[in-house]
Amino acid sequence: MAQSRQRFGVAPPQAIHHELRNAENSAAYLLEKLRKMKENNPQLHILDVGAGSATISVAFAKLVPAGKVTATDVNKEIFPRAQAVAETAGVKNIDFKQADGYKLPFADETFDITHCHQVLAHLKAPWDVLHEMIRVTKPGGLVAAREGDVGTECFWPELPGLVKYHDFIVGFMKIAGGSPTAGRQLLSWALKAGVERGQITASYGTWCYSSPDDKQAWAKALIERVHSGRLRTTGLESGLVTESDLEEMGKAWEEWRERDDASLGMMHGEILIQK
Repeated sequence: MAQSRQRFGVAPPQAIHHELRNAENSAAYLLEKLRKMKENNPQLHILDVGAGSATISVAFAKLVPAGKVTATDVNKEIFPRAQAVAETAGVKNIDFKQADGYKLPFADETFDITHCHQVLAHLKAPWDVLHEMIRVTKPGGLVAAREGDVGTECFWPELPGLVKYHDFIVGFMKIAGGSPTAGRQLLSWALKAGVERGQITASYGTWCYSSPDDKQAWAKALIERVHSGRLRTTGLESGLVTESDLEEMGKAWEEWRERDDASLGMMHGEILIQK
């Protein structure tokens, strides 16, 4: 996956690989529609749900300089980081608001485009969040969602520690109430949210990590996660992994990032809902 060339200082461990994301590498399926909508209305108002560090939100803001982006996240602790990302990029047409995707604090028909990326996969009732996203979108507007499908993840070399890590992530997502097959379920979730099939355009995209920079960033983030934080703690407490498993995973990622023949890929489901 081609990384953003922008640098925002030192990211917290959980944000390292999130901040590789931008509109071009993570929302390409939306950009043609967005640009056409901007031709008719330069003052588009975009909502980004679960924006995290807001690298995608900031990219949207650059695309609609006469418009506005509202970036939300349930965790307000991420906002100083998101604001730093915006300031470093010189973006001012963006604001940040704490919000729960299940109950968005906005009136009906507020936004021209409502977007989320890698959010629904972690939720117990993702169709309810899609329903909320549709509610706050104007008639004629777009709802866009892209979710990874961890079940499709492939990597080389198939080091035993990486196989263990993959199985660990699948198990972790399940016990946390999420879905490791979110990408392939997006269309069904939209239908469950009450959307008619004719309103939905479905597609698939990919992530690929194979360049030295991409591998370094990806591996650094995952090594940090197996050595500290919620993933490690939950894994140990639930019995999904042992200390020796985590040690093996960290060493496997260290080996993977240094090998010239190493790569990793994953499919992502994408939907556009025309309201």
